[in-house]
Amino acid sequence: MSSLRAKIQDVFNEPACEQNRRKDAKARKEGCSKPLTPGAAAGGCAFDGAKIVLQPITDVAHLIHGPLACEGNSWDNRGAASSGPTLWRTSFTTDLTELDVVLGQGERKLFKAIREIKEAYGPPAIFVYPTCVTALIGDDIEAVCKRAAEKFGLPVVPVNAPGFVGSKNLGNKLAGEALLEHVIGTVEPDDAGPYDINILGEFNLSGEFWLVKPLLDRLGIPVRACIPGDARYLDIASAHRAQAAMMVCSTALINLARKMEQRWDIPFFEGSFYGITDTSEALRQISQLLVKKGADPEILGRTEALIADEEAIAWKKLAAYRPRLEGKRVLLNTGGVKSWSVVHALMEIGIEIVGTSVKKSTVEDKERIKQILKDDNHMFEQMTPRELYAMLSEHKADIMLSGGRTQFIALKAKTPWLDINQERQHPYAGYDGMVELVRQIDLAINNPIWCQVREPAPWDCQPAVREELPCTKSETATVQAFKKFAGTIADALGEC
Repeated sequence: MSSLRAKIQDVFNEPACEQNRRKDAKARKEGCSKPLTPGAAAGGCAFDGAKIVLQPITDVAHLIHGPLACEGNSWDNRGAASSGPTLWRTSFTTDLTELDVVLGQGERKLFKAIREIKEAYGPPAIFVYPTCVTALIGDDIEAVCKRAAEKFGLPVVPVNAPGFVGSKNLGNKLAGEALLEHVIGTVEPDDAGPYDINILGEFNLSGEFWLVKPLLDRLGIPVRACIPGDARYLDIASAHRAQAAMMVCSTALINLARKMEQRWDIPFFEGSFYGITDTSEALRQISQLLVKKGADPEILGRTEALIADEEAIAWKKLAAYRPRLEGKRVLLNTGGVKSWSVVHALMEIGIEIVGTSVKKSTVEDKERIKQILKDDNHMFEQMTPRELYAMLSEHKADIMLSGGRTQFIALKAKTPWLDINQERQHPYAGYDGMVELVRQIDLAINNPIWCQVREPAPWDCQPAVREELPCTKSETATVQAFKKFAGTIADALGEC
């Protein structure tokens, strides 16, 4: 636990984070987490954050060392997609019981589980995640993983991020530390080139990175490793031979980007693939970094030609939606990179942003929002469900973009809602992704169901007391026929 404590303090002292640099020594030790509100849901734990970052590595076996519920609550909790291996979607857990804890069988059971996975699946590596229970009883995960790696001849990586050590964001960073310590730099590639890049913090949600990778392929820029979206173990193990890197979500893996720059001289920048302008700017910055690292400057011209072609196609497709969406008001209840990248993307086609959440945004994210919106009043740190409902029910927004947790607030307010968080079903990255996002917004806002659900109920339009109407002749005949039929059934039953 002492080594874990030291690692946590090192993660909290993040020089690449401008917000962290502004803190004094005492505040820096407390990390980024805010005090929890009694009675409120605390959100994901450190174990959950580590699992989020590493589970999209698709050919690795992810083994949870703890009670069954830990794996059950964290399995497949994001919409990441794979282009090949499916092992990452297989749930592995040691399923510790009370008897295992009392008898001290945890380490033995973990070693046995590693052996069974190796024999049954033969993965290139096994990632082992301790949980609160196994960390509290003192199971030496690192020793077991080291012994298993020697015995079975494959990498067994301890991801030391039990839930009680901190927030989900801390777990993200501890997962990055595990990759630095045990994975990255352990394999030397035989195909390294001057145009290789890494993409960090991209999770390939709904397969949206597949909309971006073809653009890089057309420029002749191979993606050495996309961490973690649709990644392979050997790709990440050789990621240290990339020439440049793009950081998509700095709050998750900024420590990984900074330390890779220090150790292997891989420069990085933070960008976004959401929106036409931001996608173009990301491609430009990637090319510029590669040129600074010695690549042929002709790639700059090819990049501009590609951007011009793709922007022309995208704007032509978006022109059909502008008359239907221009002036529509959108409320964004999300955070992180989407708090500014999606804002910029929507404003490009004339959509008005009435508010955006900055709960999980960095200082740099907030500065970008201020520059885009030109008004601090459209930014809110946190909005309670009551406030969200009041805003939507008063028709201050035509649609809300958020995660699944707040969808029922919008539906109760009879307001269109679209999922843009990790559970979403549609990819929104790149030029084609921007067109898809606008198409989904158009479908949601102009769905005829909203006109129907907003109409008053029929009983609200009728008088409170209705007069009893006399039966018509047809009704009387129907009643008589029914009585005759009932009498026939009663006679039949009587005979029986």
